[in-house]
Amino acid sequence: MSRYDDIIELERPFSKKHPPMPREARAAQFAPFQALTGFGATITEEARLTDEMPQLDEGQKSIIDMKLRILAGDLKGAGSVTVGYFVKDKKKSGGSIEYFTGSIRKVDEAGGWMLTEDGKRISFESILSIDGEIYSALPF
Repeated sequence: MSRYDDIIELERPFSKKHPPMPREARAAQFAPFQALTGFGATITEEARLTDEMPQLDEGQKSIIDMKLRILAGDLKGAGSVTVGYFVKDKKKSGGSIEYFTGSIRKVDEAGGWMLTEDGKRISFESILSIDGEIYSALPF
C-alpha cells in the first residue's frame, strides 16, 4: 500500500475562475532567461560582414570622369545606365557595393553628384563603374 493510493485515481482539478493556459504560452515560461538584453543583436551585428571601398587607379578614375562628362552632356539621349557605387555602412567601418540601373535625372558636376530617376543621390567619389549604351562607341 502506497501513501498516494487514495488520490491516484482522481481526475486532475480544473479552475472554475481561470481557463487553462494555451500550450504555446505555457512553453514560453520555460524559455531561456536572457540576462544580457541586446547581447544577441550585438553579436549578430558584429558578425555582419562589410567590405572596404575598392581603390581605383588613376586610369579608372579618368575613364569614370570622362563617362560622367558624356552623361552630363546628353542626359535625355543617355537612356539606361548601370552605376556601381560604394555605400558606407551606417553602423561599422566599411560598406557594400550597390548597383543602380535606370535613367539619371541630373548630373551636378560642380557638386560632385548625380540624381537617379528614383531620387537616389550618388556621390562621384563613391562611383566604381558606370556603363550603358551611350558609351558603346567608346574604345574601352
